[in-house]
Amino acid sequence: MSRPIVVGLDGSESSYEALDWAVDDAVRRGLSLRLAHVRQPWQAERSGIAASDHQTLTERCEAMLATGTERARRRVPELRVESALITGALVERMREESRAADSMVLGSRGLGGFAGLVLGSCGLALAGHAVCPVVIVRRPEHPGGEVVAGFDGSPDAEAGLEFALEQAAARGVPLRVLYSQPSPVVAPHPVGYGPIPVGPPVKEIWQRLAPWREKYADVEVAESVATGQPATALSHASRRASLVVVGSRGLGGFASAVLGSVSHAVLQRARCPVAVVHSPWNRT
Repeated sequence: MSRPIVVGLDGSESSYEALDWAVDDAVRRGLSLRLAHVRQPWQAERSGIAASDHQTLTERCEAMLATGTERARRRVPELRVESALITGALVERMREESRAADSMVLGSRGLGGFAGLVLGSCGLALAGHAVCPVVIVRRPEHPGGEVVAGFDGSPDAEAGLEFALEQAAARGVPLRVLYSQPSPVVAPHPVGYGPIPVGPPVKEIWQRLAPWREKYADVEVAESVATGQPATALSHASRRASLVVVGSRGLGGFASAVLGSVSHAVLQRARCPVAVVHSPWNRT
């Protein structure tokens, strides 16, 4: 049985944009949808606000999930949709949800348990430690735009590349593989000063693409090399992309691509959704 796409829903506009993205992705890839909302156990049933006293917290959460389900089915009536109201700590429970998911889709900013999702500790924890790929829907994608994958040959980048190829195949668009080659460092050698190579050679990187080209023969794959900061190169490429995909941790220019300064820059500056992938990722 195929795994569903899990959407973190909290009632914010950002989470509904993530839901719309997930609906379209589920249709493209023939998957079902699971809407999840985490109610943290210390939240009171009654908010104390007179205008909302007629509903308990549980009732409001259930109504929100019902609204999300209706929105998804209105967009695609035949889509399989289920919902879950979960009680517990946000990151831990969503991480558990990721174990049985094809991917997890989140809005960039939310309310309640998802407040400050991208820039706060909860978002970084989910993007850095979820078992499945995590897609952060920061901005609307560009219809028909290519998929861009940051690649450095690391295990997480390999997993990200397969996810990117799967996305490109489902969309019928090209994949651009971007390798950001760090600028060489000049340092003393026994025979004098000279550049110290940083990261794998470009030729070696492209050789690693050969098996993937064969596996996804129907996907047009383009290769690009940038020098300098990977976040800048990825952000620039995102202006024409429908999706940017990075591995959670990498080598060279993409080391700690999600958990460090590169991830902050990409998530803040990317002009399309960003997917973060861990190794291994097993295709549904």
